[in-house]
Amino acid sequence: MADRCFTSNYETMISGGVVLCGGKSTRMGTSKALLPFGPETMLQRVVRIVGDVVSPIVVVAAVDQILPDLPPAVIVTRDESEGRGPLEGLRAGLKALPAHVERAYVTSCDVPLLVPDFVRQMLDLAGGYDIAVIEINGFSHPLSAVYSRATLPYVEDLLAHDRLRPAFLFDVVKTRRIEPAQMTADPRSANAAQSQHARRLRAGARRCGVLIRGSTRATLA
Repeated sequence: MADRCFTSNYETMISGGVVLCGGKSTRMGTSKALLPFGPETMLQRVVRIVGDVVSPIVVVAAVDQILPDLPPAVIVTRDESEGRGPLEGLRAGLKALPAHVERAYVTSCDVPLLVPDFVRQMLDLAGGYDIAVIEINGFSHPLSAVYSRATLPYVEDLLAHDRLRPAFLFDVVKTRRIEPAQMTADPRSANAAQSQHARRLRAGARRCGVLIRGSTRATLA
């Protein structure tokens, strides 16, 4: 593969969304997609929030994974192979996007405090880049990022060579690493609200027969 690919005419790029929910959820013991958060499951909530900003939305699930009811317009696809991490889900999501969609905001389903303004700002900051990814304390968050569909051949090449770390992709395409200070919708600003909602999330998990150990995960997207 060539070292870099480049997007063009980003000002008029058509954006969609990809929500990955096929992880094994070994810590929680059940699918995070089905965990209740208020009147919704976490997957339903994240799909709704991302859908407030972009359309269409692709949900990437594991093979035979049970999903909650989703809006009819949501495209559901499945991982081609199990246990290969976020690059596998990214491949499935980008491939499922309609041909006219040029890039997508990509997230996991376990960020119930995601806000539409964060998605909008990430899309704005992705202009002129193949990837825009949040980086906190030197660690990139591949499921809090915007990906051009032009990255798909690079994703497939990495998977073919069992190079499964998203960082490998960031190194071979034009990537913008975004620190929280560059955002007005700071990804860390949700931490306080996350703490306030921790009890509700734990209560919902217990209704599913699950105990979430320790503090709830910080919202990074």
